[in-house]
Amino acid sequence: MDTSPEPRLILLCGLPGSGKTTLAKRLAEEIPAVRLCPDEWLAALGVDLFDEPARDRLERRFWHHTQDLLRLGQTVILEFGFWGRAERDEKRVAARALGVPVELHYLAVPMDELHRRLEARNRKEAPGTVPISHELLEKYVNVFQAPDADELRLFDAPTGAK
Repeated sequence: MDTSPEPRLILLCGLPGSGKTTLAKRLAEEIPAVRLCPDEWLAALGVDLFDEPARDRLERRFWHHTQDLLRLGQTVILEFGFWGRAERDEKRVAARALGVPVELHYLAVPMDELHRRLEARNRKEAPGTVPISHELLEKYVNVFQAPDADELRLFDAPTGAK
């Protein structure tokens, strides 16, 4: 008898410094799941993390790969940030069409904490990260569409992780 959990799509939504990668790594180990993080891949390939055309191409390729993995019964975690409602809706509807539950983990972190985390991260200069200034974070906040309670109810409840 197969006791493996059913495949799920897990979307991580939040601004830089909100803890998406930390959560994704923990979930990937606990569930287990395939974790796809554009920042890490771009850095590993020597591509500027601010190269939007390259990021868009990589995220499209990741999405095709994700659908294949879901069809094969594998849970996938996407660390795209999912700043826009339309992108979250698109992934939810497409995964559900494959018969797969979809989780949205929204990491809402107060601005002062985001600034503190990003300052610490900027000092470390860790691979796969880029410095995010206060000014850049403020610009990001202005385009970020946080999911509201109605949208969050459209997603499945998290399962499988401790």
